[in-house]
Amino acid sequence: MIARLHFADPEYLWLLLLIPGAIAWYWYRIRHYSVPVQISSTAAFKSSSRGWKHYARYGLFGLRMLSVTLLIVVLARPQTNMNRQDISVEGIDIMLATDISSSMLAEDLKPNRIEAAKQVAVEFISSRPDDRIGLVVFSGESFTQCPLTTNHAMLINLYKDINCGMIDDGTAIGDGLATAVNRLKESKVKSKVIILLTDGINNMGSIDPQSAAEMAELYGIRIYTIGIGTIGTALFPVRTQFGMQYQRMEVQIDEALLQKISALTNGKYFRATNRQKLQEVYKEIDRLEKSKIDVTEFNRKKEEFLPFVILALILLTLEFVLRFVVLKLVP
Repeated sequence: MIARLHFADPEYLWLLLLIPGAIAWYWYRIRHYSVPVQISSTAAFKSSSRGWKHYARYGLFGLRMLSVTLLIVVLARPQTNMNRQDISVEGIDIMLATDISSSMLAEDLKPNRIEAAKQVAVEFISSRPDDRIGLVVFSGESFTQCPLTTNHAMLINLYKDINCGMIDDGTAIGDGLATAVNRLKESKVKSKVIILLTDGINNMGSIDPQSAAEMAELYGIRIYTIGIGTIGTALFPVRTQFGMQYQRMEVQIDEALLQKISALTNGKYFRATNRQKLQEVYKEIDRLEKSKIDVTEFNRKKEEFLPFVILALILLTLEFVLRFVVLKLVP
């Protein structure tokens, strides 16, 4: 809760401009005002010193000016405005399903598809601190690399550790999707999302991709699909008797299948032909899937003139005591 001081009637503060004028008039009066007295000689006064009572007279005027200043502030009605904001954040549960088949070593994205995908996904994870995010990887089969978590530092480290060849080669899109659905189906949040990234055609696995998408629809899970790879040909790694070599081959992505999966779950399909496009894809998904934030504002005004009134009365009382009791000045 934040308290801010302001004035309900600030126009009265213009009266403070009278204070410098009063001080100037007082100073002029004590310098030029004198009472004529006839005496034979001033020699007797030359050796006399001025006591504290002489200077205390000036203090009386200072007390009067401070009192007037405080009373002007009271007229302006100082108030504090108490502001409070109650913010509740409802995060989104997101599973990243990432293809780690050998074709992800193709170098049409630099340094290669898998490394570019990891770097951009890490940026996406870092930009969503309020969401639970998990990771599923798939090639010939699938497994959960990281369950849903808000420990994004751990997730990022696990994401950086994935590499092609961790599991049998192939592209089991259905299995990867089904594993991600299984991780999200028990979630109680209102918004559940799968971001599936692949560069190939489903050719492995025991679960049909469409059946996995129907499971996602049943549990209210939205799927965004990303086809990663240039249009045309790219350098692919090929294992030969001389070791791993790169050959230029045609890029084949089952875009019709990915579009169907997304459409079935009210998601969207994207094609990332280079690293910049991939970054733009994740930024668009970030815009589409914003966390729900509820903000409740509370305002309360409180009058704060009483301390100024009390202080002004204390100063006026002090002036009265000094003037008529201590200094015994004649009114």
